Amino acid sequence: SILVLGSGPIRIGQGVEFDYATVHCIKAVQEKGYEAIVINNNPETVSTDFEIADRLYFEPLTFEDVMNVVNHEKPEGVIVQFGGQTAVNLAEKLDQAGVKIIGTSVKSMYQAENRKEFEEILESLDIKQPKGSSAIDKDKLIDIAREIGYPVLIRPSFVLGGQAMRVIHSEEGLIEHLDTISFDTPILIDRYIYGTEVEVDAVCDGEHVIVPGMMEHIEKSGVHSGDSMAVYPPQNLSQEIKDEIINITEKLSLG
Repeated sequence: SILVLGSGPIRIGQGVEFDYATVHCIKAVQEKGYEAIVINNNPETVSTDFEIADRLYFEPLTFEDVMNVVNHEKPEGVIVQFGGQTAVNLAEKLDQAGVKIIGTSVKSMYQAENRKEFEEILESLDIKQPKGSSAIDKDKLIDIAREIGYPVLIRPSFVLGGQAMRVIHSEEGLIEHLDTISFDTPILIDRYIYGTEVEVDAVCDGEHVIVPGMMEHIEKSGVHSGDSMAVYPPQNLSQEIKDEIINITEKLSLG
């Protein structure tokens, strides 16, 4: 058997992609001849319908509850990457407890989530990036903004959805915004670049990279992908830009 983690309860309108991905993951697991076990405690999802998985555990997505199921079912491994941030946040503890994480490794997830690690990967692969940094202190963030120049894009790290994500045009606006957010995790701050935002999906097995397509955002850059509209395939990108995006995606995936 293979255990698939869902997303748990999420604000309305935000969980459909996780539910969709979880259901298709279940089908893929079953097609490979495994029993598919799901943990998800959101009743408003297809993944918790009784006929979808071989077994459903309607339990909270906490380390303790997931380990109870792991110890009882003894699955070959756990798939976390279709349950969004809630499931991904459990990966490190599960890995440390000796549970096999199937798919993207815990190390790779950390490198993608941790600001400094990700910047180092981009630098080593010679991929350009906007100037940016992160801090857990208000004064430090103000200093960073002065250094990189306005406008800046502010967002908390390790968050789901576009909460507290804002484009700031002045120091006064930055101070005002920082007074409204918590500093539980580092706050990311980047030079805001005017332009078109593009989203790419890619699947990589370490040797091959498959890019099913790319989406062009309709909103201005800096609007969170979960809160914005996109067109697929892109309508306004030149072939040169598309080729460069695919080139960067392949370098990053293999890196």
